[in-house]
Amino acid sequence: MSWRRLWAVVIKELRQLRRDHITLAMIVGIPVMQLILFGYAINLNLRHLPTAIADQALTSGSRQLVMDMLATGVIEPVTNAQSPQQLMDMLRRGEISVGVVIPQDFERRLATGDEVVQVLVDGSDTVVQSAAIQLAQMPLAYTPAEPRQSSVPLPAARISVVSFYNPQRVSAINIVPGLIGIILTMTMVMFTSVAIVRERERGNMELLIATPVSRAELMLGKVLPYGIIGLIQTSLILLLGMLLFEVPIRGSVLDVYCSAMLLILANLSMGLLISTRAQSQFQAMQMTFFVFLPSILLSGFMFPFDGMPRPAQWLAEILPLTHFLRLIRGIMLRGADLSDLWPEWLALVVFIALMMTLAIVRFRKSLD
Repeated sequence: MSWRRLWAVVIKELRQLRRDHITLAMIVGIPVMQLILFGYAINLNLRHLPTAIADQALTSGSRQLVMDMLATGVIEPVTNAQSPQQLMDMLRRGEISVGVVIPQDFERRLATGDEVVQVLVDGSDTVVQSAAIQLAQMPLAYTPAEPRQSSVPLPAARISVVSFYNPQRVSAINIVPGLIGIILTMTMVMFTSVAIVRERERGNMELLIATPVSRAELMLGKVLPYGIIGLIQTSLILLLGMLLFEVPIRGSVLDVYCSAMLLILANLSMGLLISTRAQSQFQAMQMTFFVFLPSILLSGFMFPFDGMPRPAQWLAEILPLTHFLRLIRGIMLRGADLSDLWPEWLALVVFIALMMTLAIVRFRKSLD
């Protein structure tokens, strides 16, 4: 073995890496990204769950109870409600994760040791459900407004937690709808990110240049076949989820497919934008990884969204998977419809329009 020749090959490889900015970015960027995401953005200790409170008693005792519940840091009030039905509607629309009901006869229940508060929880997320159960362990040590005449000790008053949509806490019910988004994000972005690059590498770009096909027609023509593939993948996951794990579809099946189509188009348009920037198929797949890693970690699929710090949540709002997870879980698990979840599908529509516009503008029907 010649050490001189070996050293020459090493130097050549290092120079190639230095010129390959995408690979260089992965060498440095991936460890830094993972360290920041796992060490800073991901937090399994949920706090400040968005909560609505229906205080029908409006007494000093009920107000003190609310203050003590807020002091735990588990819940954070975002609005008030007048009735339990109003709380249920908010849970179904995904506006809140927890609803607190204090009945009108709060003082009587407190004096007799009955159930004094009912906590309604969106159990479609098992982590949120576990965090809310902590409220049931709060001690109730209030003095009733009217003193008791009997000296017989009564059982302590209780806070009950009622979980909706997944009371058995079956993890598959929460995971399977999210898997639709994960698989569509991984496959759709990867497929289209190599679309334009593949034409260049195979020498087909000359043929496209000679045709009257416009930039918009070429880009949309690349997208539509993969859209059909995405819908087939969605159908397969839904079918297996129902047969193997008994995952329910409480909302409209049409709404499920409309939501899936929005995510498919968002990912395809993002993949096309990547393909206009990449110089090779391998480079396109490298750039796809920078999209997929934050999506799976910040969207709320693996780790609870409410446990992330504000900057991480702001970043997650840019990702289409974040909005799709809210859509698909709301429709399949809570029975919501698209009109209830309009901010989420509107965000996806805006994302699609922006990505497609940028991809068409960046694309040039040339070999350069």
